[in-house]
Amino acid sequence: QVLLVESGGGSVQAGGSLRLSCAVFGVTSSNCLGWYRQALGKEREGVAAIHSDGTTTYIDSVKGRFTISQDPAKNTLSLQMNSLRPEDTAMYYCAAGQGLWHGSCGGVAYWGRGTQVTVSS
Repeated sequence: QVLLVESGGGSVQAGGSLRLSCAVFGVTSSNCLGWYRQALGKEREGVAAIHSDGTTTYIDSVKGRFTISQDPAKNTLSLQMNSLRPEDTAMYYCAAGQGLWHGSCGGVAYWGRGTQVTVSS
């Protein structure tokens, strides 16, 4: 059974930091793990992704502020978010797919339920 469980969301002031984690269970056919977000009234967008070979990709708006990492031994995907901005406010989702795209995985097959991040000005 595939299960992706996010944690670590919360409310912070602009300039603050949060670290999101995703516990990954049962994903054996995907070579990419990624973080996506969806703000109220907007489409879901890829934020950052990491290939099983360690290659990473980010969307331009988070480069230099967010860092994606994975710990295969612990089956955990993380997203360190620094210098947060109000426009980073969204529900953040963990996902598993195939291949890297710009800030995301291709062919996402599995999604977590999300964790809310709220950044106040």
